[in-house]
Amino acid sequence: MSESLPVRCPACRRSHRYTAQAYPCACGAPVAAPLDPDRVPAAVGERSWHEEWVTVRCGSCGTRGEWPHPELGCPCGTVLRIPVTGEREEAPAAGGPRRSTAPTVPIRTARDAVTAAVLYLRRLGHDDIRRADQRPTSGIGLAGRGVLAQLDPSARRATPRDVECLWLTAMTESAACLYFSLSGYSGEARARADALDVPLFVLEPSGAARPENAPAVALDADADAS
Repeated sequence: MSESLPVRCPACRRSHRYTAQAYPCACGAPVAAPLDPDRVPAAVGERSWHEEWVTVRCGSCGTRGEWPHPELGCPCGTVLRIPVTGEREEAPAAGGPRRSTAPTVPIRTARDAVTAAVLYLRRLGHDDIRRADQRPTSGIGLAGRGVLAQLDPSARRATPRDVECLWLTAMTESAACLYFSLSGYSGEARARADALDVPLFVLEPSGAARPENAPAVALDADADAS
């Protein structure tokens, strides 16, 4: 069972009860970040990708995986980062990206969609994912060493222009690229992505990334084989 502890918002002084969300380990056992009742939650200001992940050991198999840092949104608008006793993620070595267990996270908000996309990119071996320096024409840009991804969490289907802009930006940065969408792609966008060899994925409500074209199927197969 996930841990639970009382939390008071430092901004408005409201009291809350926070329960840590559990994620499935590769072995199938649920894993939740261990909460630290002796530390005070802090309001989230400027975000750092390094601070948004914690490393937690599975109590069943001993595997260490990276999980989203527990947070609580107060009705006053303050986002609280809940203290944990787990280890923080270390930066990847200069020799290249390292692979890690990549669970899925149910998608209820745009933030969940970002988390799901980052987890999939980690499955591909990119553990240095951050917000892209150049904001895309629509959606959210994610970048890592040698990779650029675009996530569209809106209710509209991605267009050929969205795919072309992502491809052009990746070309200028000499990076591979892939596209995540919650609502899918128009027929023209699929055709353009096939021509440019851009992998297209749809993020399902469960958080799983479903390949939508041949380049995506090949990329997904490579991830499974590694």
